[in-house]
Amino acid sequence: MSEQEQPSDESATASESADDTLVSEANVASNGAEDAGPGTPAESSSVAEASDAGQVESSEGDHEEEAAQEESGADASPVLVSEAEPEEPESAMQWYILKVQVNRESSICDALLRRIKMEGLEQYFGEVLVPTEDVREFTKSGKQRIVKRKLYPGYIVVNMIINDDTWFLVRETPGIGDFTGAVGKPAALSDAEIGRIKQMAKIGEETSKEETAGIKTAIKFRPGDRVRVKEGYFQNFEGDVETIDESNGRVTVMISIFGRATPVELDHWQVEDV
Repeated sequence: MSEQEQPSDESATASESADDTLVSEANVASNGAEDAGPGTPAESSSVAEASDAGQVESSEGDHEEEAAQEESGADASPVLVSEAEPEEPESAMQWYILKVQVNRESSICDALLRRIKMEGLEQYFGEVLVPTEDVREFTKSGKQRIVKRKLYPGYIVVNMIINDDTWFLVRETPGIGDFTGAVGKPAALSDAEIGRIKQMAKIGEETSKEETAGIKTAIKFRPGDRVRVKEGYFQNFEGDVETIDESNGRVTVMISIFGRATPVELDHWQVEDV
């Protein structure tokens, strides 16, 4: 009996030893798992900093994305463009006198009008006129005709607004000298002055027979001119022109009769230059 019980004790001892070994290995494994889980303080700090940096970068990326969306939205929004309004004249037009080449007044007017149209400055210009008046002339055969005589040879008048563009356009037109005025400053005509010029000129209007009575007669003589009477009672007498009546076409000549200067009124066609 004792021999049979001895193997049983040995078996129990071996079993207990194996159980202790398994418990020890389990404790070691558990301690290893705990050591690997939380990690060291340095490793935890690095992980936290990396996480914070990631959040900052993510936040900056979100801000940049929002800014890009705002810029994209601003670019995509419709841009309101105001329509350009036509430029209005700076002030009212006024009449000015221009010095031009004598005997070229009409052609210079035409050239100025062409340049105004070419430059597209019609809104700054009105009429361009050669001041004239209707006068009566008699031919050698005694027939009369109504012609236009220049009031101011070598000058034209223009209705315009003066600015840099119009100033240079006028000054650069061939045949035009300068504006009339003091110290290089153009002097505008008054309403009364331009009204009188227009009334005398009657530009573009046909003169009726009823109106010819008030037209002056063109007389080429001037007071002080020496003339000779070619027709009438004092034919071949010579004298000096005293006065001129353009309304009636007559001249008064001082003729020496019996040694005394006597005024004689004659029709202008009855006398001639000496």
